[in-house]
Amino acid sequence: MKLEDFDYLLPEDLIAAVPPERREASRMLCVDRTAETIEDSFFSTFPASLREGDVLVLNNTKVFPARLNARSETGANVEMLLQEEIEPNVWTALAKPARRLQPGKVLDLGSGITCEVIERNEGSIRISFDESVDVWNALEHIGSTPLPHYIERPEGEDASDRDRYQTIFAKERGAIAAPTAGLHFTDEILRSIGDSGVKVVEITLHVGYGTFEPVRVDDLTKHKVLPERYEVSEETASELNESHKRGGRVVAVGTTTTRVLETIVNENGEFTAGKGRTSLTIIPGYSFKTVDAMLTNFHLPKSSLLILVSTFAGHELIMNAYRHAVRSGYRFYSYGDCMFIE
Repeated sequence: MKLEDFDYLLPEDLIAAVPPERREASRMLCVDRTAETIEDSFFSTFPASLREGDVLVLNNTKVFPARLNARSETGANVEMLLQEEIEPNVWTALAKPARRLQPGKVLDLGSGITCEVIERNEGSIRISFDESVDVWNALEHIGSTPLPHYIERPEGEDASDRDRYQTIFAKERGAIAAPTAGLHFTDEILRSIGDSGVKVVEITLHVGYGTFEPVRVDDLTKHKVLPERYEVSEETASELNESHKRGGRVVAVGTTTTRVLETIVNENGEFTAGKGRTSLTIIPGYSFKTVDAMLTNFHLPKSSLLILVSTFAGHELIMNAYRHAVRSGYRFYSYGDCMFIE
């Protein structure tokens, strides 16, 4: 299949610029892979979609204030999106404009904090902070929530974004984008799920640029998702294996969780604990080994995430579901509604 097969028309007014008033108030499109049916529902009914013995897998990564506005020594404005701390006080970042950021250039980030460009690549840079700077603490003051580019806010970040562009189970700091399928959950929803005999476990995948990097090739076999860091505990791996033995379903919350689960299963079909980086790229022809059902948001046309979901549920079924969602006025993307595929 070609990239153009994953395109669809989306009116701009269906792109959710703000979250719903209540997390659990989102609509949910239920897609049955076996019956090839589509049914409108609400996320508040999600616990009833699960079965006793299922294991629900959440991504507990935490978004940090990765977006920075800097000023160069010549007074030029520089937009930066921090990606990862690769060694103490040394970070990789996306920068715009990057072409003028030669090694040695000092950038003023405000509040008396500066950084120095030590390397420049195409569209990205490597920067270092003085060893006296507590970067993580400084980001809480000088950084802003890295909302996706399609959320257009003339006034910029809203104070509520630091809370709402974060799942309630976020723990492990390191993501530059939220695992958005998890944004719908509340403490009450999770309690209801646990009380119904469903086991809830967590993995970590720090969502990076790889997750939302545009697919730039028409031949999908030539697209590779950039590596992203993950970690799975012994406890989580053990629970997943026990559930599998009991015949319970593995229900992944989000495409990021799905990629980790498909990464950590070995040749014997067993889940393995550990940490590393995954560059798993799921395209048509991929055979899923572990995930039985998936909760996911609605994704951008021609994105690797839409391709993954289509591979999981079937191209024709998913594209029909997306067309139905557009006709029915569902809200799209990060702050939008969701889809449950089983």
